Amino acid sequence: MIKPSIPKGTRDFGPVIVRKRNYIFQTIREVFELYGFQPLETPAMENLSTLTGKYGEEGDKLMFKVLNNGEIFAEAEKATNNKELVSALSEKALRYDLTIPFARFVVMNQNDLAMPFKRYQMQPVWRADRPQKGRYREFYQCDADVVGSNSLLNEVELLLIYDTVFSRLGLQGVELRVNNRKILYGLAEVIGKTDLLTDITISIDKLDKIGAEGVRKELSERGLSTEDINTIEQFLAIDGSSEEKLEKLRNLLKDSPTAQKGIEELAFVLNSGYTSYNSIPVVDVTLARGLNYYTGMIVEVKAPATVKMGSIGGGGRYDDLTGLFGLPGISGVGISFGVDRIYDVLEELKLFPETAQQSTRVLFLNLGEANARAAFGHVQALRNKGIAAEIYHESSKMDKQMKYADKRGIPFVAIIGESELQENLVSIKNLQTGQQEKIAAATVADFTF
Repeated sequence: MIKPSIPKGTRDFGPVIVRKRNYIFQTIREVFELYGFQPLETPAMENLSTLTGKYGEEGDKLMFKVLNNGEIFAEAEKATNNKELVSALSEKALRYDLTIPFARFVVMNQNDLAMPFKRYQMQPVWRADRPQKGRYREFYQCDADVVGSNSLLNEVELLLIYDTVFSRLGLQGVELRVNNRKILYGLAEVIGKTDLLTDITISIDKLDKIGAEGVRKELSERGLSTEDINTIEQFLAIDGSSEEKLEKLRNLLKDSPTAQKGIEELAFVLNSGYTSYNSIPVVDVTLARGLNYYTGMIVEVKAPATVKMGSIGGGGRYDDLTGLFGLPGISGVGISFGVDRIYDVLEELKLFPETAQQSTRVLFLNLGEANARAAFGHVQALRNKGIAAEIYHESSKMDKQMKYADKRGIPFVAIIGESELQENLVSIKNLQTGQQEKIAAATVADFTF
């Protein structure tokens, strides 16, 4: 007999975990809807041509490709290289992320969409990565994007969505870090090394890991002069409040019009006058996510310092995503929630409410046919009022039924024994406190379970 198993990098989620995850999803979904975002779902599979070349060479390697149907051996024999072999064997792949399928959807439906188009999407994606803690081959992404608008009010609202969601989840101490790609480009512009922008930002992004001396060494190895590196170090040394950082950036990068535009964009997002934040965004000049992707504001969400966890969300502004599919010039901005990491943070901090961990509020014991008939009427009455209730599936020993309720985490049991049946009463026992009371059968539907 074959021992059952699941593929590496995938997971089963039992009822308790699913309910907790649904609590996170529902909280995020409600906020997305509150801000006018519309739901979207795309197929698990995309044409390989849609995905290939959009994530770089490494991304192409990590796609789960789907074998073609029919006789593929003869076609495979004709292949003269790996590319032709892949084409012969597979024309489809599981989606790698939600962003490229979203861009494809916008291009295919451009004439039917009201622009700007605000969409949210919460679906699984697949990557043939090496499984390890916190990294899976199948996982959910949870994105919200606005396309067809250059307004910085979109950035403000997306930061507010982060702010609102984490407030509703009770997650205090979250830090919203923001930067602007134009500022990073302006730094390269000031030292006359725009051709090395990617090299510079990759090194800057490693500051926390390798330290200032490590960054200096790496920049030197990438061909930057001592004078260039000194300017970059001045950039990295900028500190103070966000307003003070922006002022220092204005002075240091005064010769870059691009940087000045990025600084003004950040200033608007932070102090637009339209709103205020519970978790005030903080300017982080070392933030350099999405090197070849984002063109304006970039944001990364850091978990509370009390939890050892990396980012739990991120996003930014991009100018030409749909240009990949022949529809240039449509700007967009989006954010993503790291649901798996958010789950781990809430679990560690014990922030899941009781209602997120169980659904059934009361189990009616099954103590015989007449008793069960009476109990079933109460169960249906409670369900009609939106209260999750069950009756034990068969008549058996009371101890067995009580243990079942305890194992399920059901907080209340209702007992209709012979005496209760005769007196038209119901005994309610709170399994958490051990307290038991008898109430009139007519008032069961009004009892606070």
